[in-house]
Amino acid sequence: MDFWAELGESPVNSPSILDDRFDQIFPSPLRKFSLIFWTPVTIAAQASQLLVDRRGTRVLDIGSGVGKFCLVAAALTDGYFTGIEQRKDLVKAAKDAVAKHRFTNIQIIHGDVTEHSFSEYDAFYLFNPFEAYVFKRSRMNGALPVFVNLYLKCVKHVAAELVRKSIGTRVVTYAGCAHEVPNCYDCQLSTFGERLKLWVKVREATPHDGQFGRARRSPHIATNRSFGTLGKSPMENAGSLQRT
Repeated sequence: MDFWAELGESPVNSPSILDDRFDQIFPSPLRKFSLIFWTPVTIAAQASQLLVDRRGTRVLDIGSGVGKFCLVAAALTDGYFTGIEQRKDLVKAAKDAVAKHRFTNIQIIHGDVTEHSFSEYDAFYLFNPFEAYVFKRSRMNGALPVFVNLYLKCVKHVAAELVRKSIGTRVVTYAGCAHEVPNCYDCQLSTFGERLKLWVKVREATPHDGQFGRARRSPHIATNRSFGTLGKSPMENAGSLQRT
């Protein structure tokens, strides 16, 4: 059976395509990072179903890496997926995979998310996109500096952009602390051991919501990473959020 046809025929919550098989579409030197840094096929399948609630839903994957989430989601739904990533090697791998498999509902952007407007998108996916600025062990290589101020800059930008979205906007987070998600979004579904969460904007923001997103700690910094010895979540390392 064709690879993509098999993926499409598998149950959404339990695709038969194993990650090591799926990852063969990427360059060999990058595959070793899959277990730590890339969204598993099963998670991507479920997340895409939560985000795409109508044909043509425009989804932004923030920190898309090699584009694995976008590829799985585009194969399983009628949504349109844009991935933004700042590492050139990952962007190239993603674009090559999109071109090779002839996807017309995926766009990969090489850029900085803090310079990117969210106005064109309906829904958003985040899998710990900024923790490399805080946790040295979360870096794929030395390409990114580790600065708390950059982490806070990215979180602040994403939270501010999400605040501007209309009521009903959907955000899915996989693991992490979800500090990017503003307080005007409610968690309406939590699955995969509370690691995969659907957030929906239910009200307009107020001045009391503050500049950033949620000030809380998640027991799951990431489902497939070993940060047990680190002790603190990114925001705890950065200091307490300032509420206005």
